[in-house]
Amino acid sequence: MDFDLSEEQKAVRLMVREFAEREIAPVAQDLDEREEFPWEIVRKLSDLGLMGILFPKEYGGAALDYISYALILEEIGRYDASVALTVESHNSLCSNHIYLVGTEAQKTNYLPQLASGRVLGAWGLTEPGSGSDAAGMQTTATLEGDHWVLNGSKNFITQGSVAGIYVIMANTDRAKREKGISAFIVEKGMPGFRVGRKEHKMGFRASDTAQLIFEGARIHRKNLLGELNRGFIDTLRILDAGRIGMAALTVGIARGSLEEGLKYAKARQAFGQPIAKYQAIQWKLADMATEIDAARLLVLQAAYLKDTGQPFTKEAAYGKLFSSEIAMKAASEAVQIHGGYGYIKEFPVERYFRDAKFCAIGEGTSEIQRLTIARQLLGRTYA
Repeated sequence: MDFDLSEEQKAVRLMVREFAEREIAPVAQDLDEREEFPWEIVRKLSDLGLMGILFPKEYGGAALDYISYALILEEIGRYDASVALTVESHNSLCSNHIYLVGTEAQKTNYLPQLASGRVLGAWGLTEPGSGSDAAGMQTTATLEGDHWVLNGSKNFITQGSVAGIYVIMANTDRAKREKGISAFIVEKGMPGFRVGRKEHKMGFRASDTAQLIFEGARIHRKNLLGELNRGFIDTLRILDAGRIGMAALTVGIARGSLEEGLKYAKARQAFGQPIAKYQAIQWKLADMATEIDAARLLVLQAAYLKDTGQPFTKEAAYGKLFSSEIAMKAASEAVQIHGGYGYIKEFPVERYFRDAKFCAIGEGTSEIQRLTIARQLLGRTYA
């Protein structure tokens, strides 16, 4: 078993680490405070090829593997989870859905725009009344001549108000539930489609999250993405791969918590010596480091399986579940190590604590990850 990264993977990790330290770390707190979308950082990430990480060069992508993808998201997530989520959702969800099931015309038209970062992508699955029960969505698409007419709304959509290209799931045969859902490519400015309210969140405050509203939106039939009524099945594939990216950025939050905790413990004096000399602090740090390494290995295992064409659903769920839980724990311990300073905005661990909570909810809750793992272990006979 080889745990060594390739020279290319090491170079990518170093490049992104240096970029994150130089460009993201100094502005992360201000972006969070003002709930400001990081347009300037996104432009610079686009110049580095990081808005098309996974896609072939013929579509303008960087053609990197999933291990590199995981390393990139961890490095960005260590300093700003909001920026990492922008990169992750743009690559993993909207762009990847088009790449995996789009026609050649759709890929040729949309992927170069997305991979270059000229246009951001968003992916619309969640609705006001359907989160984990995604098959319970109410948005409908009815074929009228050469156009599908969409009616309904989507909630909590990442890049919702800043994207230009959207992949939207809708009922095309409501009686069939998950077997009657299809996906559509929607562009900003199409008649009948508008952005609703922008959400104000506890964490990930520099990541754009908004409601989407469809009122008789007319989408040309050529914008059906994938096969009719197969959108939900494709969605599960998208989410499986997306969990690798989400888990990786979550490891970044946990690592940031540890590194900030280490730095503070060495500098903070109590009872005549640095608090790092006290066993109570040392044990916190030791547990954090052990769990973060374990989480990273789970994520890289899933990425390796994906890269080598092997089944990875269970392993991606392992990584998503474990990393989200240890990130919350690591952030909590980092706040505790900082004491009162951890509870104010002077130090970044306060932000890491708020960001970490979302990781057990977004792109599949921890409860859904456990169900996924159990079904893989037991088979659907017991599900």
